[in-house]
Parts: sequence; C-alpha cells; structure tokens
Amino acid sequence: MDYLLLAGAAFLAATLVPFSSEALLSAMQLQGYNLYGLWLAATLGNTLGSCVNWQLGRYLLHFRDRRWFPFTEDQLQRAQGQFNRWGLWSLLLSWVPLIGDPITFVAGVFRVRFIIFIALVALAKALRYAVVIGITNGLVSVW
Repeated sequence: MDYLLLAGAAFLAATLVPFSSEALLSAMQLQGYNLYGLWLAATLGNTLGSCVNWQLGRYLLHFRDRRWFPFTEDQLQRAQGQFNRWGLWSLLLSWVPLIGDPITFVAGVFRVRFIIFIALVALAKALRYAVVIGITNGLVSVW
C-alpha cells in the first residue's frame, strides 16, 4: 500500500499539477523500504502521469477552432518548430522540473508515436529516480 502511495505521488508530480515525489521517496528509503520497489513504484507512477499529459495534448487539438482554445495557430507552429528542432530526444528531459511536464504535453499535441514517447520518457524517469535513490544513499553514508 505504501508503494501505491509513492506511485500516486509520482503520478501527480508528472502531471501539470504542481507536486513533488522525491521527498516521499527519500523518506521511505530512509525507513528501510526495498530500493527496487521504491524505484519501480516511482518510475511507473511518474511515467503514467506523463502519459496523461501526452493524451491531454492529443485530445486538446480537437478544440483548436474554439475561441477559448489557449493557443493560436501561430503559437502551435512555433512550438512545433522548437520541438522539431530538438527532436524526440528532448523527451529525455521529461524528468526536469518545470519543463518536463510541458514537453510531454507538447509531444501529445504533435502526435509523437506513443511507443517512442513511452520508451524515452520511461528511461528518463527511471534514471531520475535512480539518481534520487543514489543521492539519498550518499547522504546517509556521510552521516
């Protein structure tokens, strides 16, 4: 059940909702939870949250002819140019706070193939949580 809580926190952290899961992950690690279980729960939850962003991006385009649509056609074209400039590899930055969530959203808007999306995003998220676990281990060793 605790791993599910961590997965939920990681899920929220990956959506456009401002939230962080690293503190919970580190706290659970310090309490002696299984490192691989923590890593897997956080990675899966965070990756699934990014999939929600991708799906929202795909769905949002259905409304681009509406007056309330948040982006102009020109803004969409510029965003696509930037995304195309950096390419699919920009999805490896999906773990970065503040820019990662919009990258996953834009990937949906521009219809990045889901299999490629999930492979790159899952890799980025897995590395992120491995680093958090490693840093927490390093801090514990110092104390």
